[in-house]
Amino acid sequence: MTYHPKSDFLNVVMERGFLADCTDLQSLDAALVKGVVPAYIGYDATAASLHVGHLLNIMLLRWLQKTGHKPITLMGGGTTKVGDPSFRADERPLLSGDQINANIAGMKQVFGRYLSYGDAPGAALMLNNAEWLDSLNYLDFLRDIGRHFSINRMLSFESVKSRLDREQSLSFLEFNYMILQAYDFLEIHRRHGCLLQMGGSDQWGNIINGIDLTRRIADHEIFGLTTPLLTTSDGRKMGKSQGGAVWLRGDMLSPYEFWQFWRNTTDADVGRFLKLYTDLPVEECERLGALGGSEINAAKIVLANAVTGLLHGADAAAAAEATAREVFEKGGVGEDLPRVTLTVADVADGISLAQLFVRAGLTASGKEAKRLITEGGARVNDEVATDAGQVIRASALAEPMKLTAGRKRHALVVLG
Repeated sequence: MTYHPKSDFLNVVMERGFLADCTDLQSLDAALVKGVVPAYIGYDATAASLHVGHLLNIMLLRWLQKTGHKPITLMGGGTTKVGDPSFRADERPLLSGDQINANIAGMKQVFGRYLSYGDAPGAALMLNNAEWLDSLNYLDFLRDIGRHFSINRMLSFESVKSRLDREQSLSFLEFNYMILQAYDFLEIHRRHGCLLQMGGSDQWGNIINGIDLTRRIADHEIFGLTTPLLTTSDGRKMGKSQGGAVWLRGDMLSPYEFWQFWRNTTDADVGRFLKLYTDLPVEECERLGALGGSEINAAKIVLANAVTGLLHGADAAAAAEATAREVFEKGGVGEDLPRVTLTVADVADGISLAQLFVRAGLTASGKEAKRLITEGGARVNDEVATDAGQVIRASALAEPMKLTAGRKRHALVVLG
């Protein structure tokens, strides 16, 4: 029988599709009804920005706060020095302390768009696990914490087992990661009364370790909850586009490109994405997701505006929609299109049209660009391009040149 939660938060989690697994749904529900529950999600600082793949769990923290509880964003200033081996084929490249700190500064820019930080009882809290991990004494840590971990059990976790089954090396450094993450839960529980760790379903083993450690040492009941690892209806990993990662920082991916990513959602995913990535009521999400024919395009615009509005603001969403209408409906240039600036030196000897598509980020390689042009999928200033070897010189860039790949991806090339 399906469990019917009493707490607002779990109602949202289950109704909107956020729930994959929970360690004890009924006891967690009771704790959420009883009072404010602090809950955290950890983010290792492996890049200068969060991306769309992180957005599901950021929205989960947003709903936690909207339903009266306390979200904690844990920045992995310490754990990033080791690197999470979960479901990876090889070891992550090690980053310097300066790189990690710079990445954390970039990631912090995103959270304030979704969460309210401050001193109020329900205000979000941002922590950095370097605060306790950097000062650990190794021998004390082994004696006090390491003795609670069974190597046999750690080897049984799917995230580790899958690596070993493929006979891929797992370094001792990486093997320590799950112990350090478990210790994070213990420390945040001790310092801030945290009762719940959340994360993607690939983090289940790490979360269970933290719960077991905290129960052994603190003898308190705490919980874990995971979200599903999303793929689109056509089987692609959520958050990837033809141009690479869909970054959440406006200086790494323009609001227009972000808007366009959501506008390009597959018909079958619209209702589901509205529930997961917007604040719109569930009934409205379901109504929009059930539209058919050309009407589903209106629902996609609602989705793109709502998601872009949360991250970049309503004005940026409106400007992106206006640019899209200018480009698609009127055949215009669109001032908000992604711009690629070439210098006079770049085109001193001319540049082939195929390479121009590569420089504009519309194709990954010259070979891909040639195929696109040969198949009639490329346009220059809204005219079909036919010659991949056509040489573009500075004089042709006196005015911005609009490049189009397929029907929906555009860029402006300008001479700077």
